[in-house]
Amino acid sequence: MAATDYTAAFKQGRKSYQAALTRGEYPYLPVLDDILSYTEIASIDNLGLIDITLSKIIGTKTEGRTNAFANNFMPLLPEDSEFGMKWSLLYDHQINEGIRDPIVAYEFMNQFYVQEGNKRVSVMKYLKTYSIPGTVTRLIPRKTEDNENRLYYEFLDFYAVSQSYDVWFSKEGSYKKLLKLMGKKEDEPWDDDDRLTFHTACYNFSEAFRMAHGEKLELSVSDAFLVYVEIYGYDQVKGEREQEMLTALQKMWTEITLADKGNQVELVQNPAETKSTLLGRLLPTGAISPENLKIAFIYTKTPDTSSWAYAHELGRMYIEQAYEGKIKTMAFDMADSDAEVADAIEMAIEQGCNLIFTTAAQMVNQSVRSAILHPKVKIYNCSIMMSYSSICTYYARMYESKFLMGAIAAALSRTDRLGYVADYPIYGTLANINAFALGAKMINPYVKIHLEWSKIKGQDARERLNQEGIVFVSDNDMITPEHASRAYGLYVKKEDGTLDNLATPIWHWGKFYERIIKNICSGSGEESSQKGKTAVNYWWGMSAEVIDVICSKTMPHGTYRLIEFLKNSIRADAFHPFDGPIYAQEGILQCKENESLGPDEIITMDWLAENVVGRIPELEELTEEAQALVRLQGIKVDENTEK
Repeated sequence: MAATDYTAAFKQGRKSYQAALTRGEYPYLPVLDDILSYTEIASIDNLGLIDITLSKIIGTKTEGRTNAFANNFMPLLPEDSEFGMKWSLLYDHQINEGIRDPIVAYEFMNQFYVQEGNKRVSVMKYLKTYSIPGTVTRLIPRKTEDNENRLYYEFLDFYAVSQSYDVWFSKEGSYKKLLKLMGKKEDEPWDDDDRLTFHTACYNFSEAFRMAHGEKLELSVSDAFLVYVEIYGYDQVKGEREQEMLTALQKMWTEITLADKGNQVELVQNPAETKSTLLGRLLPTGAISPENLKIAFIYTKTPDTSSWAYAHELGRMYIEQAYEGKIKTMAFDMADSDAEVADAIEMAIEQGCNLIFTTAAQMVNQSVRSAILHPKVKIYNCSIMMSYSSICTYYARMYESKFLMGAIAAALSRTDRLGYVADYPIYGTLANINAFALGAKMINPYVKIHLEWSKIKGQDARERLNQEGIVFVSDNDMITPEHASRAYGLYVKKEDGTLDNLATPIWHWGKFYERIIKNICSGSGEESSQKGKTAVNYWWGMSAEVIDVICSKTMPHGTYRLIEFLKNSIRADAFHPFDGPIYAQEGILQCKENESLGPDEIITMDWLAENVVGRIPELEELTEEAQALVRLQGIKVDENTEK
């Protein structure tokens, strides 16, 4: 048996050797001593006896037996050589009793190089064993700004709490992201059960990924594992067997291939116009009749208790009126957790819904899971910059309205101090604040925007502005029916303490949904052609009539004319709120003169304009509800991670 298997291993070695030569690559094992000859080592750690994942063992410490192995650790020497006979004896020993003697290895940059035990590694790799025990010495290079070096130092922080070599990521921030998905704090040490559970999950996933032919992708097994955990949740993943993972992987393969391509997001900034022609009456591929649509809207709270849910409920009611008698809609509320979102989606599907709008960003992961389970159901999630192709996402360019609101505030105020109440420091919010500040500055170059956050624990944002004597305030975009108040939009606080509303930005979700439904019915939606290629995000603004500004009838005529002129200029793409020069706080130039900020720069904005008085809160300052949303779409969480 050993002789036959040595011949098979020898053939694998020769094949890898020839392939390397054809590609112009080094055909033997890399030698660590050669690498260290041009590398500065900062420190040396003795890790003791650990389990080494065999896929991470890539070379030898010294040049010694290098030429006896191809670069895949398979043998290159003849079967009748002393080397071949020793290899065969080791093979028999592993089959009959199991190799227990640990190898001696060095770890450098999360890869291992063998000093003693090369043939043991070769046999175990041939048998496709997952790991091998080894006594390991870690060589830590000097810290630099090189990407691989930065990744390695992130890994060292992860290893300090996990004592695990099971994952190696290609993107900064991934280790922190994994810990959050696992419900672990960055400085929380793992116990033995944590390590064993994680090791088993990684092993099962690596086997499932191999069976799914993941080696054909450039995406590493660790990066794929992170995508898998993000979609299905660690609590589910850690209890799955490899066959269950394989089945789930096959269902979500479009998400894996999208991650392999770099999580590309296609921002659709203007709706495609559907032309009514004779040919258009013949429904193209992918088109459906409105009568065949049944639509569900899912809210985190209720329309009575949440202004956000109320705005989307108005959108649902608009759809029912616009398609009177043709389209059926239904609403599900109080879906605040993943389990509640999953239940709501399942109930909607059971009742025949084939189009589902999940109206909050925190619903996105469960939306993806449900879309994978129900590929014939179209699911749209209200969020921005989420890189999934199983669903589509949608959001509005509210910063266009906020720019006008700032201009109105500066035009009507007789002071140089305006107030702004923001809620969550997430994607889009900073753009709204800065657009308001820039709009105000265009009218009054001396104006300052005093920023307060409504989601900071133990603080009352409105009261703080009141104490500062600020009477012109930009607040919530809409009222909450259960707690109706005039503290929304742009208002002025009069001497008697009452509020006078001056203008309000409008999220016209009804028109948004109407346009998406037209896309679906005509078969012209971008999602149908981009599935598995890019994630599609509909990011529409004033030109699509999905946002607007409504002004008070008491507004001075000249101010009203100015706002209408600016509004029409934005709609016609003749004016851009984020044209340069633009400076952030402390005089940092963010956009040069004669240039404009691009969509990605606007969405992921993480700075405040120079005329804003205030700061971006830290995660721990926020309420629990706010922290959960910021972890998902926050601009200050994992700053090196692309969302």
